[in-house]
Amino acid sequence: MNGINVKREIQASLDEAIDRTTTALGSEGFGILTRVDMHAKIKEKLGKDMIPTVILGACNPQFAFQGYSLNSDISALIPCNAVVREIAPGRISVEIVKPSAMVQILGDSRLVELAREGDAAIERALHKV
Repeated sequence: MNGINVKREIQASLDEAIDRTTTALGSEGFGILTRVDMHAKIKEKLGKDMIPTVILGACNPQFAFQGYSLNSDISALIPCNAVVREIAPGRISVEIVKPSAMVQILGDSRLVELAREGDAAIERALHKV
């Protein structure tokens, strides 16, 4: 897992991909705290069209609590974003940010080590989507 996120392309409708992503993340202890239908907001606020893109704010309470216990500055980095976007009809990209990439900006090696456990959980979830 290199870079800031992990991603996978699947055959599905946008709604099906969101459901599959939510279920897969749930199987690894993540819940969805927020949902932003980015394409709808851009249309509403700017009158511009963009490809269907939904951002799911995912959080694993166990990892969040452990991280907060180590360094409360982690609060600004929760939740992790999972992006589900249509790249072609019936073709969806699911992209999930790696917790370790996010916490590196805090400069706390304890958080990075904990976040690597989160990376592994996200990778497992992505394979289940």
